[in-house]
Amino acid sequence: MLRYLNVLSVAALVGPAIFAYSIKYETMHYSAEIVKLQHSIESEHDRMGMLRADWAHLVRPGRVQALADRHLEMQAVGVDQVVKASDLPDRAARIDAIGRKLELLGLAEPTATPNDKRTGATTPSSGR
Repeated sequence: MLRYLNVLSVAALVGPAIFAYSIKYETMHYSAEIVKLQHSIESEHDRMGMLRADWAHLVRPGRVQALADRHLEMQAVGVDQVVKASDLPDRAARIDAIGRKLELLGLAEPTATPNDKRTGATTPSSGR
């Protein structure tokens, strides 16, 4: 009987010890994974900084102007090309081709809706 109690007490001590060690190693595993993720995040932040610096280099006005001069063959703006805003044609007076066709068909006027209180507005029947 005494041996059974010894074996039971040893099992009662070993069980929680195994559980504690499993929790310890699981915690170490997760902490190592956290460190890896933190390093990954830092490297991505460094990469984003490099990409921002690269973008700032690519869009420098002097560089873009030199590329435009070399490849686009554009002419400089002349003084006679600059006009006042009042000299520009009125945009409201312009009507596109589709707008003209709608006017000719009589579809340019607003249509009556069921909630519209204008004369001639009809409500659809409910079909009862």
